[in-house]
Amino acid sequence: MPEATALLIVESDQNEAQKFSAILEFLGYNKLMRCDCGGIGAALDNSTIGAILLGGCGEADNLLNTFDYIKQQNPDIPVILLLTKETGRLIDRDFVKRAFAIVNVPLTYVELTDALHRAQVFQAGKKRKGGNFNLDLFRSLVGNSRGVRNVRQLIEQVANSDATVIILGESGTGKEVVARNLHYHSSRRDKPFVPINCGAIPGDLLESELFGHEKGAFTGAFSARQGRFEMAEGGTLFLDEIGDMPMTMQVKLLRVLQERTFERIGGTKVLTADVRVVAATHRNLDEMIVAGTFREDLYYRLQVFPIEMPPLRDRVDDIPLLVNELIARVEHEKRGSVRFTPEATMALCQYRWPGNVRELSNLLERLVIMFPYGLVGVQDLPEKFRPAGSLLSSKQVNFEQHLAPMEPMFSSRLPRDGIDLKEHISSLECSLIKQALEEAGGIVAHAAKRLHMRRTTLVEKLRKYGLQRSESVSEI
Repeated sequence: MPEATALLIVESDQNEAQKFSAILEFLGYNKLMRCDCGGIGAALDNSTIGAILLGGCGEADNLLNTFDYIKQQNPDIPVILLLTKETGRLIDRDFVKRAFAIVNVPLTYVELTDALHRAQVFQAGKKRKGGNFNLDLFRSLVGNSRGVRNVRQLIEQVANSDATVIILGESGTGKEVVARNLHYHSSRRDKPFVPINCGAIPGDLLESELFGHEKGAFTGAFSARQGRFEMAEGGTLFLDEIGDMPMTMQVKLLRVLQERTFERIGGTKVLTADVRVVAATHRNLDEMIVAGTFREDLYYRLQVFPIEMPPLRDRVDDIPLLVNELIARVEHEKRGSVRFTPEATMALCQYRWPGNVRELSNLLERLVIMFPYGLVGVQDLPEKFRPAGSLLSSKQVNFEQHLAPMEPMFSSRLPRDGIDLKEHISSLECSLIKQALEEAGGIVAHAAKRLHMRRTTLVEKLRKYGLQRSESVSEI
């Protein structure tokens, strides 16, 4: 958080509030405030609050009411929801979209620091330029890897200038997300953001799309039409896939970037382009210059401030965060939901992702259709996403056998920030117990046989994980 701001922890359980405070102090956040859900009104009178961590409020309805009250009093303040598994099952998922971020309890370092960093970037930009900001943009650039942190830093540095920016990176890495963040961080954010895909428009039509045309300029020009440069006046023009722009158009674009003037096709009036240009490409422009398919002078005009989006395979630590965010979007759009076992998440972290974030998003869409509101294990993933050695069906694997292959299957992909092994194994154990109960029709004795353990041992584990409350579980 910026120097003058504080974090407000809203938590009715004082023991939990103390734990949250201790963790945040350990991370270096010294300006902390605490209140229970009933005291939120008085707490919001403090103008130094930079973000709110909203935890438990007893009943789920109290949590929703507290959240609504915060948004009514200060709709732009980042609210980070601290959700336990039990709370997550009870709340209406529609309201989650309005939260700045979601962090699961027990807290993990990666999720918490990612959410706090995004809140910090949001508040710093808001304080520097004032006005309203699009919260979805700050949720969309998800990740805590070094590459993503570097991209955020570059956005902060260049956003408020008029320098031409080129965003480099493979297809599906989120280059347009970066362009939109640049726009909304800048002083031009109240003006239009106009995107155009240079590779999707035929070369003979691209000039008209960019610069517009006068009536009668060519066959079919029945009326005058504005081009994208005019549409983006005062704002930002995003030239996506500029590496696919024909050479003839590259010359005309270079002139606009140099002189900031242009004419419509068939017109004689010189128009001024008060536009900030942001370009993007997945191509290697250096190789295209050597091959003679991209102008070197245009390249240097665009290369004022390059930003490179890392491929998903180089930011493996961000995959669990991206999965959570993409699932939250699907839930908000009421298209279903899905959850992953720890082993399935680990398998996704091992995959190379040639299609990057777009491929991950498409996979989630597919799994939501195949397993609506279900729990996806490794065996449920399409074959190419499964690591070697994970082809056994869950019905063929008992509890002790399942733990044994984990070391050779996943030993090559320990997260860079480490892992809470106790939490990971507990989550795995809980997942397998649920599977056994489902396959045994909820009968504990039969599930215990599948897990090669005594019935009394399984009953204790059901109590440990809070599964004994399920009406479908029988001890017969």
